[in-house]
Amino acid sequence: MGALDGKVAIVTGAGQGVGRCHAELLAAEGASVVVNDLADTAHEVVAGIVDAGGTATVHQGSVSDWDEAGRLVKTAIDTYGELDIVVNNAGFVRDAMSFSMTEEQYDTVVDVHLKGHVAMAHHAAGYWRATAKALAEGQAPRPRRIINTTSESGLFGGPAQANYGSAKGGIISLTMILAKEIGRYGVTINCIAPRARTKMNENIAMFAPRDGDGFDPYDPAHVSPMVAWLASDAASDVNGQTFIVTGDEIHRMAQPTVAAAIFAGDKPWTVADITANRDTLFGNDSPSLPPWAGPAMR
Repeated sequence: MGALDGKVAIVTGAGQGVGRCHAELLAAEGASVVVNDLADTAHEVVAGIVDAGGTATVHQGSVSDWDEAGRLVKTAIDTYGELDIVVNNAGFVRDAMSFSMTEEQYDTVVDVHLKGHVAMAHHAAGYWRATAKALAEGQAPRPRRIINTTSESGLFGGPAQANYGSAKGGIISLTMILAKEIGRYGVTINCIAPRARTKMNENIAMFAPRDGDGFDPYDPAHVSPMVAWLASDAASDVNGQTFIVTGDEIHRMAQPTVAAAIFAGDKPWTVADITANRDTLFGNDSPSLPPWAGPAMR
């Protein structure tokens, strides 16, 4: 018995790397998987899943195309009769400092990451809302899952990533919004920031494969069990959360909180008043941005 027996999943950007690992593990746990990618490697992934005894089919197309995202959702429903899980993973980088970045570099990255997540959520949620509203009174909706993909660049900011980091930060906000919008239809929406070796970060020294046969914390396959868990019924009460996931660590991020507050007392602020209350507003915190946490965890 697998954790996802009888469920139908879409994994975007599943032709290689982390997305491929997600698709393979979801299939191994019993899900029927639609492997989405622009690249022909999607066919190799499906062939491998089928050879291992799983069920999968290919969809080639860009999730940044609103209508194509709809066709991807339709492929799952037409092929397997249902859709239970959407894993939004597709993406790439076009790094450049903000003063050098072109409009094309900005638009293409935001399109595939942020718009791709929104487009998939739009079409999947439309289907799930319609099926939930068609249920007889008192009948519980089928459990549904969206697992989004952010980055530590979206959490902490990364130089040369005004496009990628802002899109990934938007995905965190999108996760919280969707959790409030469509949770009533039996859907949970959560988000992971994978810390793993991919084509996007393989040139960073810390992600280089280690010599020998020891544990490799940055093997992308180690991220996928958290995705499978979030997709399963075991995580039915987890909603609107963001996690940093690496080989042997999972960190749940705190929801945004107020760090400090000052009050004018029924009168408008003046510049002098704000200056006078500066120590209360910042306390022991620095008013400067904290240094970025490290190399891009894409």
